[in-house]
Amino acid sequence: MATRTSIIPFRPKPRRAEKLVSNGVLGMLLFVFVEVMLFAGFIAAFVIIKSRAVGSVWPPPNQPRLPFEETAVNTSALIASGIVLVIAHRLYQRGKESVAALLAVATVLGGAFVGLQGVEWVALIREGLTLTSSTYGALFYTIIGAHAAHAVAAICALVWAWTRMTRGRLSREAMSTVALFWYFVVLVWPFLYFQVYL
Repeated sequence: MATRTSIIPFRPKPRRAEKLVSNGVLGMLLFVFVEVMLFAGFIAAFVIIKSRAVGSVWPPPNQPRLPFEETAVNTSALIASGIVLVIAHRLYQRGKESVAALLAVATVLGGAFVGLQGVEWVALIREGLTLTSSTYGALFYTIIGAHAAHAVAAICALVWAWTRMTRGRLSREAMSTVALFWYFVVLVWPFLYFQVYL
């Protein structure tokens, strides 16, 4: 008696769809979205409190004025850092491996921004603007301090990326993740600068 063998049709495994963005970039995008909301809240609080200032006098009497002109130098260093990183990022994504010098320049310019901000803070504290001197001081150090904390963290990420790049171990996805963090730090600053310093 002959037995029938059932033939199972060949079904190729379905192809996994390629990701539009890597997990690291997606995670950073979500982080940046949350941080944009945080800084939007800071700016909204600042604008509301400023609009309700007694007699529309802002900053309050006996408080030092923020150094708008001097901070323009810091701002130009930060923006230049962002531009250099955009160039390095694009070159790296196109397969050019030797962009470590550009990444170092972007990092040094970012460090200069943070250092100059620190010098500015020391001068303001000597002039009497502290966290407890007024609502004005509390808002300034909270908002600008939050940005400074993000800038320091992003600079650490840039240093990490540079170290891995010089060893030939930095993936394009990791470069994009770090770059996205720094772009956020650079792009949020002009909004803070014009809202808080003017």
